[in-house]
Amino acid sequence: MSWNPFKRNDAPRRSVISKSAEREFERDVKKLEELDECGKKLNKDTKRCIENSGTLVKTELKLSQDLTQSSLYQTDEQFKMLTDDWAHAITRLDLLTQEKNAVHTKTMVEPLKKFSSIFPGMRAAVKKRESSLQEYTRCQEKVDRYRERERTGPNIVKLEQSKKALTVAKEDFETQNQILREDLPRLYEGRIDFFEPCFQALIKTQVTYFTEAHKIYSELSGKMTSEKDLLLDDSYENQLDNKLSEIRSLSIIADD
Repeated sequence: MSWNPFKRNDAPRRSVISKSAEREFERDVKKLEELDECGKKLNKDTKRCIENSGTLVKTELKLSQDLTQSSLYQTDEQFKMLTDDWAHAITRLDLLTQEKNAVHTKTMVEPLKKFSSIFPGMRAAVKKRESSLQEYTRCQEKVDRYRERERTGPNIVKLEQSKKALTVAKEDFETQNQILREDLPRLYEGRIDFFEPCFQALIKTQVTYFTEAHKIYSELSGKMTSEKDLLLDDSYENQLDNKLSEIRSLSIIADD
């Protein structure tokens, strides 16, 4: 269940501030609650992106390592060459991925974590304002009750005491309310200046990463193409045809 600073179990019947002012304040708080939730989701997804990109390159590296344990790697010089080239490319990509993820952590994960640390203090301030508002309302109701009573000596004394308590409660509430009415919109508007450099760093890092990754794979493709061209003579093609014919003749794939 989400936190609701405006749920009042013992809400007084009378409000000392206008409903429109309170609704506006509630909208400011709600926007910040949504912003906090968005920041948490973004942080979670960024961590997942970092984890998945690292897992992907590690998996590809494991594939290349597995191939080095195959009998074909041990007996076929050309296959060995291709596998080694691939393993070397993936090793370079692994280092590049680690650098990218480190930058993402510094420019996205850590700032988002700091940003989220603001909201517990905001909630505490909103809760304190709510308590102050309730106290202000109770003091106002108390003053109203004594004004309606018979003007006896004791009642007049209690009325004056209630008025003093009301003045203190009103000043306390108005101080807290004024601070929050100024700071909450300012905090919300500040999200752009805070997040924009993070997103710019994210995009620049992605551009650098994929540009370098493209170079790595392009070099690998060039090597493999040139090595493949050396092999694609008539004898090699004949060997492939013979192997395919042998495979087709196996009973496990023969036609019914």
